[in-house]
Amino acid sequence: MRAAVVIVENGRVALIERVRDGRTYFVFPGGRVEVGETPENAAVREAEEELGVNVKLGDLITVGYRDGREQRYYLTSISGGTFGTGRGTEMMTSGKTAKGTYRPVWMDLTLLTEFDVRPRPLSEELASGTWTGN
Repeated sequence: MRAAVVIVENGRVALIERVRDGRTYFVFPGGRVEVGETPENAAVREAEEELGVNVKLGDLITVGYRDGREQRYYLTSISGGTFGTGRGTEMMTSGKTAKGTYRPVWMDLTLLTEFDVRPRPLSEELASGTWTGN
C-alpha cells in the first residue's frame, strides 16, 4: 500500500518532479506504508521526508490502484516546516540513481493537465476547477 498527500495552497498543488529513464513526470508526495504503520501516519511521514513540512491530515479524498497496489490520497494542509527541505533518503541522494531524481515543486492547478501528473484522474479532477477541496 502507498499513502500520499494532496496539498493545495493559493491555486497550486505540491508535487514531486521525477526524472527517470530520460522521462519527466510528477507524483503526489507519498510512499510505501511500512510494517506496523497506518496509511495516515505514512502520509504524514512522507510529507516530512519528501517536502520538509509538517502537515495536518484531512480527509481521504481518493483511492486508486497501480500494479495491484492500493494507493490512498489524503487532503492535507501545511502546519509547519519549510517546503523543499525534505531529508528522506531519495531526497538526499545526489546525482543519478536507478530510481532517478526527486524534486519538490509547486504547480498551478491550471497546468496539471499539460504535464504528466500521476495519477491522471486525480490531477484532472484538481485541474477541472470544480474540485471542492480548494
